[in-house]
Amino acid sequence: MSSEAIFPGEKPGPVEVTVVLPCLNEAETLAVCVQKAVKCLADLGVNGEVLVSDNGSTDGSQQIAVDNGARVVNAPIRGYGGAIMAGIDAARGEYVIMADSDDSYDLTKLGPFIERLREGHDVVMGNRFKGGIAPKAMPPLHKYLGNPVLSWLGRVLFGLKEVRDFHCGIRGFNKERIQALGLCMPGMEFASELVVRAALAGYSLVEVPTTLQPDGRSRPPHLRTWRDGWRHLRFLLVFAPRKTLVWPGLALSGIGLVGTLVLTFTQIKLGSIGLDVNAMIYATLALIVGAQLVLFGGFAEIYGWHEGIVRTDHVARWTRILRLERCVAVGLSLILLGLIGTVVAVTKWGTGGFGGLPPGDPTIRVVLLSATSMSLGTIGIFAGFFSSLLTLRSTRLHAVSEAVDADDELAPV
Repeated sequence: MSSEAIFPGEKPGPVEVTVVLPCLNEAETLAVCVQKAVKCLADLGVNGEVLVSDNGSTDGSQQIAVDNGARVVNAPIRGYGGAIMAGIDAARGEYVIMADSDDSYDLTKLGPFIERLREGHDVVMGNRFKGGIAPKAMPPLHKYLGNPVLSWLGRVLFGLKEVRDFHCGIRGFNKERIQALGLCMPGMEFASELVVRAALAGYSLVEVPTTLQPDGRSRPPHLRTWRDGWRHLRFLLVFAPRKTLVWPGLALSGIGLVGTLVLTFTQIKLGSIGLDVNAMIYATLALIVGAQLVLFGGFAEIYGWHEGIVRTDHVARWTRILRLERCVAVGLSLILLGLIGTVVAVTKWGTGGFGGLPPGDPTIRVVLLSATSMSLGTIGIFAGFFSSLLTLRSTRLHAVSEAVDADDELAPV
């Protein structure tokens, strides 16, 4: 079971393809999976190997793999992603094709994946909806809701128009290019991480049709519908701060700003409903919450740059916008305006002396406007401090930000 064992039929020279099969107690189906992959590589004349990445099996899966011609490595990090990453690291092939060990994917038809990889594509995804899903191979909830919705969300958030089956378990990729992405998710969300990071890095992704059959196991699958579905969804949302935080924040703060300014000076009639001070309170809250969402999005993009998931030009502009000196200057200005408004409100308290404002108690409108201004100013100042903390040791990021300030052309960083 040594990682240096020679694969049966392996020819002298570099290994071209490694088929990685993650494994956790797959004794029922592992043998047939290894046999199919071995035969396919031999029939195609490909100098390759089958690698079983074992995640701590206790049913003898390791010996079954060896007996059927596979190489076995131990995956110390528990989870689907942990097993795949260990397999990628141990693979000797230039290309890696990952699949499941439950005999649900047809490992006798790896040719289309290898062909597209040889053409120069970085990631080749299987598409079960194009290739065919056998009856009972996929639960209806996955087939009609989970996979379509998550695939659609991936296309919307990351522009992956060429990927229609986001979570297909069989896919091939260039080993060196994938290792350069620094993948780290240990669970089922690894499937999403691989595609998302590859897309954000500008890699070439294509799909080929593949089939899905009912797996051959008598026990339930490792996949847990709601838990793993949520982990995929959470990952997609976290990796797209511009669309999940910045854009909603801009919309909410814009609505709040317009509502606050309009309701400061007038009442709004919508049929029998009148929008007055009560509505203004909600408008100011929308403005504050929206501004915070935008700032959170900026922080997320700065952090995302360190993780390699955000474009350099995006984060450079955030670094410029959230520079401490700029945030302090804007924040102090807003606080000063709020203090002036507060002083004016106190001097007019209860006198009704605000000409041009709606009837009732106009003082409350000035108070709301002033309090909102001071709140935004305080948030802005501390946002500058937090942004500086995120970029404290990043000399490259400061250099890029200065280039943006000078309108220089951005070189890759």
